[in-house]
Amino acid sequence: MVNFEWLQREKFMKANVLLMVGLVWALSGCRGEEEKADAYGHFEADEVRISAQVAGPLLTLEVEEGQRVAAGELVAVVDTTPAFLQKEQIEASMRALHGKLKDPEPDVAVLLQQQEVLERERDRLRHLVSGKAATQKQLDDLEGQLAVIEKQIAAARTRAAQANRAILSELEPLRARLRQVNDQMRRCRIFSPVAGRVLSKLVEKGEVVAPGRPLCIVAPMDTLVLRAYVSEPQLAQLQLGQQVHVLVDGLAGAHHLYRGTVSWIADEAEFTPKVVQTREERVHLVYAIKVRVPNDGRLKIGMPAELWLAPPPSATASDIHHQDS
Repeated sequence: MVNFEWLQREKFMKANVLLMVGLVWALSGCRGEEEKADAYGHFEADEVRISAQVAGPLLTLEVEEGQRVAAGELVAVVDTTPAFLQKEQIEASMRALHGKLKDPEPDVAVLLQQQEVLERERDRLRHLVSGKAATQKQLDDLEGQLAVIEKQIAAARTRAAQANRAILSELEPLRARLRQVNDQMRRCRIFSPVAGRVLSKLVEKGEVVAPGRPLCIVAPMDTLVLRAYVSEPQLAQLQLGQQVHVLVDGLAGAHHLYRGTVSWIADEAEFTPKVVQTREERVHLVYAIKVRVPNDGRLKIGMPAELWLAPPPSATASDIHHQDS
């Protein structure tokens, strides 16, 4: 005989279990919805490609991947021999031109001596003319000779100055060329423009490089950039310079919370990148943003992170490291 009371009790208990499962699922769904981040993204760095500026064999390359470099630190040296030989040739040409410069003083010294003799003779003739012992014509002829000597002295100096100007006009292009060669030799020594870590080394010592060829990639690591994607409704809550919260995963379920600053917001929408969300999410148009986050050493390039406009509800002092910007 079937016990209908027992069957009803079993049905009631099964209904209660199903109801409890439904409530738990609904509550967990609501909680997940409440704690869903505003955006997701990955960290990247402002990479700097350090390139050769002159052509030639690479004599030294003083960096390795993973190495830290300081701003202004010597990274590489390109062979300076061709530029050095050009410099020696230019300097030799300049010395040769300097040797061609005219000095009028030796010729002028001879004319000045002649002038001195004629001046003494003129003074003697003046006394003779005053005593009627010499004629005025003799004195006038002597004065004429002195005038000629003065003109010869002026002409000698003028000729030398003109010749020197012509020589110096050839010297100026050599000086300009020398400045170019000195600049080329300076560019053979390549320095890091920023402080950071070497991400990749693109050439090896001994290779012949051309101007503009990248030698290595350096990225500052003290501040990383979180590239995230937000929907159009979220744009109204974002502006440049705004402080936001960035959450990254740590060990053993811990989290680390950082403050970041919105530094860039895209002007145009794009389709959600494949690496961000599911296939259904990719059909939605989103806007890319960049958030600059101070790095305490935990953040790495390519690390995923969550973007929160307000502090995450699950954030607690026990599981979150807070890094102020």
